[in-house]
Amino acid sequence: MDDLRSKCDDGVAGLMLTNPNTLGLFDPNIAEITRLVREVGGILYYDGANLNAIMGISRPGDMGFDIVHYNLHKSFTQPHGGGGPGAGPIAVSDRIEPYLPRPQIVRHESSNGSGPSFDLERSAEKSIGRMRGFQGNFGVFVRSYAYIRSLGGDGLQEASETAVLNANYLLAKLSAGRAGKHLPLAFGERCMHEFVLTGDPARRELKVKTLDIAKRLLDYGFHPPTIYFPLLVDEALMFEPTETETRESLDELAEAIDSILAEAEEDPEILTQAPYTTPVRRLDEAAASRKPVVRQPL
Repeated sequence: MDDLRSKCDDGVAGLMLTNPNTLGLFDPNIAEITRLVREVGGILYYDGANLNAIMGISRPGDMGFDIVHYNLHKSFTQPHGGGGPGAGPIAVSDRIEPYLPRPQIVRHESSNGSGPSFDLERSAEKSIGRMRGFQGNFGVFVRSYAYIRSLGGDGLQEASETAVLNANYLLAKLSAGRAGKHLPLAFGERCMHEFVLTGDPARRELKVKTLDIAKRLLDYGFHPPTIYFPLLVDEALMFEPTETETRESLDELAEAIDSILAEAEEDPEILTQAPYTTPVRRLDEAAASRKPVVRQPL
């Protein structure tokens, strides 16, 4: 906070962040953060990557944000990953609305009881004007909108509460086993919808890296968690179980990680040579990055 205060001056255009953050921690200073930026005329931009933790519980607008983008590959039932299609609708506060691109769809209420009508507003004094015709993958919006309407406010809140419960349940299960010693929580004591472990003790004590643990998880039938992100955590493993995981599946994952760490205690090479059961073994990712093959041979 002291560092932020020292940087808040007339040269600040805005601040972008997400809350809870990538570590799964809700920042208790959020109101003070947004106040400091607003006082110097800055705009607050909210990365909606972690909305899955706060739906129906906390609103970015109430935190003081002006702009929010929704990551529909992380919330509102859009598939996560797989190359798309994706979409990122953006919501703004009254402070930002006059600057939105045009044309803009506007709603007009009827005076004769026939229902509302819709029109295109093409000009506005402060608008940045027309940007481009493409408005995103419409089918993605329809799917997410249908999901939101079918769950309703109470259902969305329950989804967030379940996601947070699942993450803390998995964290407690892992902390009670070998992971509590070899893969401790990087920051904090509890989490929101996700948490990040550090594999630094495992690297030093067991001579296995986070990558080795992730590759061995493939042999146990699990898609590995995100690894080596965020960069501020050494040997990071990020777990985000979401609201759809069952308690049984979380128990199985915790047991698999405990078994893998037991293998590492006995013979680290079991992990360093994994995976064994996949169609291809461990790939040379550095070579693939430097010399990518982007065409399928005829």
